[in-house]
Amino acid sequence: MLKIEDNDGIELLRIQHGKANAVDSELLQGLGDALREVTVRDARALVITGSGSIFSAGVDLFKVLSGGPDYLESFVPLLSSVLREVVEFPKPLVAAINGHAIAGGCVLACACDYKVMAAGSGRVGVPELRVGVPFPAVPLEIVRRVVPRRYLQEVVLLGRTYEPPDAVERGLVDEIVSPEDLEERALEIAFEMASVGAEAFSLTKRQLRQPCLDAMDLTGELFDHEVELLWKAPASHEAISAYLEKTLGKK
Repeated sequence: MLKIEDNDGIELLRIQHGKANAVDSELLQGLGDALREVTVRDARALVITGSGSIFSAGVDLFKVLSGGPDYLESFVPLLSSVLREVVEFPKPLVAAINGHAIAGGCVLACACDYKVMAAGSGRVGVPELRVGVPFPAVPLEIVRRVVPRRYLQEVVLLGRTYEPPDAVERGLVDEIVSPEDLEERALEIAFEMASVGAEAFSLTKRQLRQPCLDAMDLTGELFDHEVELLWKAPASHEAISAYLEKTLGKK
């Protein structure tokens, strides 16, 4: 599910979770465990990448439908909790986006300190509203932090997905490299970030992240109960089924 490799103190975490690296409770628990383990080890930085041609296709919608309210009761808070751990990770964290990064996969990449994407046909975006579900506070504030204000409503409310150059313009990606250079470049950036004092880096990162974390708390307190109710609603599940049939030909 998750494979970790060491590169001279920079750890590379590779998501290997089915064909689409879809986000479910199992993956989230593994990712949270990995983040906590890397935090206490001597690792200087972490790079997250996917496998095959997909970084992550986002939340496993089939499990959302099959699991029903009981699954969502634990999944939605877990999603927010682990994504917040990504934001709060104290060491340098680089996303090496090897292909499609959709919805939760895009949010995971955006929670990192730097986002390098392989050139090609991979697409990036947050089509949650097209799927039929609202954003919990944590992923919404992660997106709000990286997307320039002039593009925020387009990215969130229209739910488009973008090829790499357009994704860079909208803040969803920082840099594009050739596929064969992706991991090397991500490791290079991680090394550069890790070359400064670890305590100074961690403190500065906390300072940069604090407004986003405060917004997560405020927005979550105001809206997350409504968000969870909508994720469980029959109408949302009908919309998810329609989305899956339209995009994948499956219900």
